[in-house]
Amino acid sequence: MSKLTSNRWLAVGWFLLTAVPLVFLGAFFFWPLASILRASVTLAAVQAVGTRPYFLNTFWFTIWQAALSTGLTLLVGLPAAYLFARYTFPGRSLLRALTTVPFVMPTVVVAAAFRALLGNQGPVNQALMVLFDLSRPPLQLDQTLWIILLAHVFYNVAIMVRLVGGFWANLNPRLSEAARTLGASRRQAFGEVTLPLLRPSLIGAAILIFLFTFTSFGVILLLGGPAFSTLETEIYRQHVNFLRPDIAAILALIQIIFTFVIMVAYARWQPSTAVSLDFRPEKSNIKKPGIWPEKLAVTAIMSGLLIFLVAPLLALIWQSLVDREGNLTLAYYQALPQARRGSILFIPPLLAVRNSVGYALSTVLLAGALGLMTAVVLTRSWRGRSLLEPFFMLPLGASAVTLGFGYVVTYTTLRTSVLLVLIAHTLVAFPFVVRSLLPVLQGIKPNLREAAAVMGASPGQVWREVDLPIVGRALLVAAVFAFTVSMGEFGATSFIVRPNSGFLTMPIAIGRFLSTPGGALNFGQAMAMSVILMAASAAGFMAIERFRYADIGEF
Repeated sequence: MSKLTSNRWLAVGWFLLTAVPLVFLGAFFFWPLASILRASVTLAAVQAVGTRPYFLNTFWFTIWQAALSTGLTLLVGLPAAYLFARYTFPGRSLLRALTTVPFVMPTVVVAAAFRALLGNQGPVNQALMVLFDLSRPPLQLDQTLWIILLAHVFYNVAIMVRLVGGFWANLNPRLSEAARTLGASRRQAFGEVTLPLLRPSLIGAAILIFLFTFTSFGVILLLGGPAFSTLETEIYRQHVNFLRPDIAAILALIQIIFTFVIMVAYARWQPSTAVSLDFRPEKSNIKKPGIWPEKLAVTAIMSGLLIFLVAPLLALIWQSLVDREGNLTLAYYQALPQARRGSILFIPPLLAVRNSVGYALSTVLLAGALGLMTAVVLTRSWRGRSLLEPFFMLPLGASAVTLGFGYVVTYTTLRTSVLLVLIAHTLVAFPFVVRSLLPVLQGIKPNLREAAAVMGASPGQVWREVDLPIVGRALLVAAVFAFTVSMGEFGATSFIVRPNSGFLTMPIAIGRFLSTPGGALNFGQAMAMSVILMAASAAGFMAIERFRYADIGEF
């Protein structure tokens, strides 16, 4: 083959690598969003949303519950970030990993865990009834704002530990020590030295937490019930319950605009707050607690954090193993393979487990292939790369509920298709795959490829012999990310899968069990399926932590 022909084939290969992900995003991300825009331009829908107090109250509640959730997460997360940034103690690595486990849990599992812990039959209420000799559960938190806020803090405290704690751990402690030497108290040194240095990471974390709680869907829907409605849940209810896709489209458009503004603010904030600091390795900054006030503070933070993180998950496991009389049983797990007469599901619950595994494995293949193509293209030095990378990351900031609504508006012929579920899962997992692969591919030294080429290797051989062995662990991390994200996807799938469909997934089945009163068996099966999903998510997270190359590929 001549050199000219070889170059032509190489150019065709690069074109296909670039075109395939772009076509996928165009067809299944930008076109559905454009369809929402077209569907929303109706005078009646605009008048209804703009004049009815209900929708204005929904928008206002979406904002202030997100702001309150963010503030509470900062209050809870700041001591935790300080703990990991400055002290070493037995079990530190395990506790730090536990802070991240809730973040990778599907929202339906988080909702089920708090229902298990704080519900009428939960261990907290049962213990209080025994302790104070009460005839009824004293804590009525289900379908209240408090349980929503607790779940949001539980879900997002990992952002504080990872972003703020990681930044804090590398700050030079001598800066605050110098202030103490000059006569400042601990509080003054923190307020006038440490806090201003932490401000960029704190505001960055706050923006991310606000974005996640602003677009919260599963927690609001399952724990808040009909009494609370955000833009996310109202989009779902207007389309599914009230058959008003035009109003749902207006609400989705408002959310897209608001989310975009938040993302732009976050993108502009980061470079504008970058300062030159004297960073130190984390290991040189952490120490064992010395004097007794330090030991007491470290013990208190450790204990509180451990109870807050572990109690809901343990309650979830416990509720899946006991009946209403408190007797140990495996009946809820044994009932999963059965199609029970009168059940709210039209299939055996175990079939939903199999469906989720099948979707997840298919998502690994499709999202892995598209993500690998994208990562390879973004590692190539060419003029448009700087514009293309944020373009491919746009789905990361999109609401899954908005995407699901866009799909049912755009692809009416695929409304009940298994293919549409797979596409939705792939699009949600795609940015995580790219973020897992791209840093590793960018870290490969060019001289390794050049040496292989000098020795006569073709581009394909260079990829197989040089790139692939290095990126292998990152591919495994990307596959686990895709699998875990698909297993827990709830927002987009809620629009696509019908209740009487044989293609229900685990999160949809859990959501139906939790939202439909039906006695102990419904609740117990929801707990059992949630435990299975929790175990899969936790195993995925541990695999990611085990196989990730250093801290490369952080989500």
